[in-house]
Order: sequence, then C-alpha cells, then structure tokens
Amino acid sequence: MYRFLLTPRWLAAAALTVAASVVMVFLGNWQLHRYHERSAINHRIDAADSAPAVPLTSVLVKPPAAGTLGARPGKDQAWTKVTVTGKYDATHEIQARGRTVDSKVGFEIVTPLVLADGTAILIDRGWVPSQNGDAISPPVASPPPAGEVTVVGQLHLTESRPSSISRRDGRLDTRRISLPHLAKEMPYPVYGAYVLDTDPAEGFSRIPVDHEDAWQNGGYAVQWWMFAVMALLAYGWQARKEAQGDTPKKRVDRVEGASPPPVPTPPAGHATDRSIHPA
Repeated sequence: MYRFLLTPRWLAAAALTVAASVVMVFLGNWQLHRYHERSAINHRIDAADSAPAVPLTSVLVKPPAAGTLGARPGKDQAWTKVTVTGKYDATHEIQARGRTVDSKVGFEIVTPLVLADGTAILIDRGWVPSQNGDAISPPVASPPPAGEVTVVGQLHLTESRPSSISRRDGRLDTRRISLPHLAKEMPYPVYGAYVLDTDPAEGFSRIPVDHEDAWQNGGYAVQWWMFAVMALLAYGWQARKEAQGDTPKKRVDRVEGASPPPVPTPPAGHATDRSIHPA
C-alpha cells in the first residue's frame, strides 16, 4: 500500500522534510541556549543589589601599560558588584552624549578613577541633563570629589560600534563608551570594563540597567520545534492521502475511467425514427 514511498519523488520529499526538520530543531536549540544565557544575565542583574561587593582586582586583569586596555571580562562577569578605591582624574573626564533616562535626553559622565598602583578604571558617575534639555547643550554636572574615594558599582562591558572622540566643554566628548578607543586618550593603563556607580552623587541619576528579553528567545525555541513537528506531520498526511488514492490526479483518473451515464428511455408513443417513409 505504501510502496510508492520508495519512488524517487517520495524519497526526495522525505529527505527534504527530514533535513528541514533537523535544521528547525537546531534553530530551536540555539534559541533555547540564548534563553538560558539571557536568563543568567537577568539573574546576575537582580542578584547584584543584594550581593556583597568584591574587590575590582579580583574580577578584572590588571592592564599592562599606559594607553592600553586590560583584558576584557567574559559575559558571565558582567554586572558583578565590585568595590574600588582611588582618586578621580577630572582632567580626563568623559561625557557620553545622547543618553536617555526617563524619556529625557542627556549625558552620562564617566570619570577615570586612578588606583594606588597607577592603573585606572572608568567610573560612570551617572546621568545628568543638558543645560537646555536637548542633546547638544553642555551638561550640568558637578565635579568629582577630591581626595581618595571608594566607589561601589556594577561592572559594565565596553560598548560596541565606537564613535569619534573630541574635546568639548573641558571634557572628552563621545557618543559611545568604547573602552579600546577611550584608553588611547588616557595617560595610564585602563581596565577592560567600566563601573556603573550604584550610589551617584546629588544631581546625578543612576543609570538604569535593562533586563534581557529572555522569554522572547524561549518563545522562538518553541516555535521552531513546532515547525519541525508540523513538517513531519504534513509529510505523513500527504503520504496517507496518496495511499488512499485521494490525490487530485487519481480523482481525475477515476472520473475519466468511469462508465458513461445511461441513456434515458424516451416516453411511450414518442417517435424515435424521424426518417421519411414513402406512402
């Protein structure tokens, strides 16, 4: 009954269906991996506030030389709560423009904190508005405290897509906090991540930490797996229709091979011979 499945056409269809299903399963597994990865990030974000701070040097590798960037931490170390002590260097302060907090555009003020060994870590002291509430006017930001300070914050990985750096309003001005580019502007070695201050000074707003949309990846994983099952079911359904002779082609063949309809018998008294006979 199912011998037709061994024909070249059906073997090719079976191979294509299985291949497509395997690809869909792999895509679903990849989305599941992204779901777990993003869920772990969200867990670290949530746990950071209540977790005890650890020394910065226990998480990041010391940078080698002036103008260079230290080794970047892995994604699993992002948002780790750290503590570090040093002195702010306001002469190399950075303003990252075009930053939005609570639907308002302003600046993030990033200041190098120089440690006792001469290395530095960039500290994001928080968000401030511009003077005129737009993205162009210089920000209104108080200078960093003088003397030795201890900062507690969360590690933030370098931002991608670096932008140009210029000197404006007494600060380095940039659009992206790209550490590889900013480190070249510093006279000391710079660590491979920067720190978001979790207790910013007056006039600064804390930088909000956005959670990852892990459930979106979870939904995509389920969808891909469902598509794989649907492809196999569609193949089985089509094969069953073929086996039952219910395909459009066979329906046409049955119609063409059917007996002709019976000729109706004329009613009594009705002349069927219309030829003219001689009188």
